[in-house]
Amino acid sequence: MNTIKYILITVLLLLTISISSQENEFGTIVTDRPDATEASSTVGKGILQFETGGLYESFEENNIKSENFTYNTMLIRYGVLDNLELRLGWDFVEGVTTVNGNKLDNVMSGLSPLLLGMKIDIAEENGPMPEIAFIGHVFPVFSASTDYRPEYTGVDFRLSLSHTLSENSSLGYNIGAQWGDDSPEAAAIYTLAYGYSLTEKFGMYAEVYGDLPEDSSANHYWDAGMTYLVCDDLQLDAYIGTSITDGQDLLLGLGLSYRIKNTRNKKTI
Repeated sequence: MNTIKYILITVLLLLTISISSQENEFGTIVTDRPDATEASSTVGKGILQFETGGLYESFEENNIKSENFTYNTMLIRYGVLDNLELRLGWDFVEGVTTVNGNKLDNVMSGLSPLLLGMKIDIAEENGPMPEIAFIGHVFPVFSASTDYRPEYTGVDFRLSLSHTLSENSSLGYNIGAQWGDDSPEAAAIYTLAYGYSLTEKFGMYAEVYGDLPEDSSANHYWDAGMTYLVCDDLQLDAYIGTSITDGQDLLLGLGLSYRIKNTRNKKTI
């Protein structure tokens, strides 16, 4: 399994060298949140983008209720080239367990493993051909707090694709695989999201996503939300969701994304 991880990391480095740079004008901010579907484009050379928020998850089974409060879902994206961005992320999580209505004292809290990765633009949309990007992440075990330290280093990769359906609507989807957490088994991952612009400021989306582990049951989820574009560089979001299979009764989240542009990198027409 370690050999596969090293191969994936090598592929990422080779793609970085081999893919030619692509033009990326500023336009309005494009984010990887709030949905599970990663955007199929990078932020652009010299652009620094912060995407953060908070979320609440709950699941109850046999009078045992688990609640997770994530206070910071920070993702930092920086454009090294027009077609390449580096990615750094982390979550601060607090977990509470209630049994028969009685809250237990052993509250879990701390940082989940850091996200270290990159995104590379592969192709622009051309007729029926989608826009495509390749994304890869590593989640080092040592970077997590004790309460949330997994047994194995995590690795994931995915292709992110998108189609423009009309002036106001689009379809995005991801396919890939992941390894890590407390199991060495691989799991296929997928997402499918439909987005619609209600106005120049307000947008909405609906999404299904999940994972299919090698040796255990598949997990499927859905969520839906709204976005509000305060200005070209600032976006707010809110969303709600739950699981289709067992594992999540409720998901609620709020967030914001902010972009800092390096105007020296903008092309003059």
